[in-house]
Amino acid sequence: MTQAAAPRSRRKTAAVRIGHITVGGDAPVVVQSMTNTDTANALATARQCADLARAGSELVRITVNSEEAARAVPEIRQRLDSMGVNVPLIGDFHFNGHKLLTSVPECAAALAKFRINPGNVGKGKKRDVQFATMIELACRYDKPVRIGVNGGSLDQDLLARMMDDNARRPQPLDGAAVIREALVASALESAQRAEELGLGHDKIILSCKVSGVQELIALYRELSSRADYPLHLGLTEAGMGSKGIVASTAALAVLLQEGVGDTIRISLTPEPGGDRRQEVIVAQEILQTMGLRAFTPMVIACPGCGRTSSTYFQELAQQIQSYLRQKMPEWRSQYAGAESMTVAVMGCVVNGPGESKNANIGISLPGTGEVPVAPVYEDGVKTVTLKGDNIAGEFQRLVEAYVQRKFSQ
Repeated sequence: MTQAAAPRSRRKTAAVRIGHITVGGDAPVVVQSMTNTDTANALATARQCADLARAGSELVRITVNSEEAARAVPEIRQRLDSMGVNVPLIGDFHFNGHKLLTSVPECAAALAKFRINPGNVGKGKKRDVQFATMIELACRYDKPVRIGVNGGSLDQDLLARMMDDNARRPQPLDGAAVIREALVASALESAQRAEELGLGHDKIILSCKVSGVQELIALYRELSSRADYPLHLGLTEAGMGSKGIVASTAALAVLLQEGVGDTIRISLTPEPGGDRRQEVIVAQEILQTMGLRAFTPMVIACPGCGRTSSTYFQELAQQIQSYLRQKMPEWRSQYAGAESMTVAVMGCVVNGPGESKNANIGISLPGTGEVPVAPVYEDGVKTVTLKGDNIAGEFQRLVEAYVQRKFSQ
C-alpha cells in the first residue's frame, strides 16, 4: 500500500500569544469562531461564547460596534470567567474602534486581541491618525492585533493608486492581479506601520480574506511568501449549508496542505435559528480529516447501497457520533489520546469486516438478507458478536469500555 502524502511542514512564523493560546510558531492550527448576538446583550453573548468554546472554539471574536457593546465586554468576560470558560475574546472593530477603545478603556483591558480592518479605519488624513490610535492602545494594553484585510472593504485610495501605477506599466497586469496585489500590500504596509508605531513583530497576525476559493488560495500563497507573520485563514463569506462547507474545505485544505495557515474560521451563514457551533465542528473536521489535529474520535460509516435497505446502520452511526462528541469534554481530561481513535459503523459484509478491523473499534452490521449478527472488532481482532434488539446500546457500552481500557492514564 502506498503511504499517504502528509501535509507539508508549516511555514515558519513568529509566535503570537492571545491569552493562553499561541498562534503561529510551533503551535497547532487554532480554531476560532465569531458570535452573532448583539454584543450589548452581555448575557446572550456570554452564553454563545461559552457554547462556542465548549464546542471547541479556542478563540471567540465578538463585534464591538457601539459604546453599549464596548461597555458590555468586561461583563461578558466576567460572566465567562464565572462559568469557568477561559476562552480569549477578540474585539472586532470597524470604522470607530479608535473612539471606542479610547472612551471605554475597560473594554480594551478585557479583550485578548484587537481585530483592525485597514480598509475602513478611516479616510484620508484621518486614516493614519485613527490607525495609529488603535495601535498605540494595543501597545498600552499589551494586546496583539490581527490586521484583517477584506476584499469587500479594501482601501479604495490604495487601490486607485495601484491601478494608476499599473496603467503606466509597459505591460499592465489584469485587474484581478492588481486587486490581489492591493490586498497583500494593504496587509503588509499596515503591519510595517504598526511596528513603526511600537507594536512588536510577535504581536501581529495578518489575513487577506475574499469570498472566492481560487482568489483566496492565490492571495495567501502570495502573502505567505512575503512575510513571516502568522496567518488567519477563512473565506469572508463562505455561504450557506453544503456550499459554505464545500467552499471552505476546498480553499483551506489546499493552503493547509501547503503548510500555510495558523488559525482558521469557517464563516458559514446559519439558517434562521441555526446552531452557530456548526462552524466550529466544520473547522475541527477539516483539520482532523487532514491529519493536522485530533479533536474527537472519527466515525467511519459506509454510504449505504442496495445491500443496506435498512436505515439501522445510519441511525447507529449518527447515535455513536453524537455520543462521542458528548463524551469528549469528559474523556479529554481523563483519557489522553481518545480523541485520535477511529470508530467504524458499517452496513454490510462487503467492506464491513475490513473497515472494522482497520478501526480502533468497529462493528459490521448485517445487510439485507444477511445473517442477523454483528461482529465487533477491537484493534483488528474480533472480540464479540452482537445479536438481538439492543445492538446499539451494547456497542456503545463496548466503546466506553474500550476507551477506559485503552486510554486510561
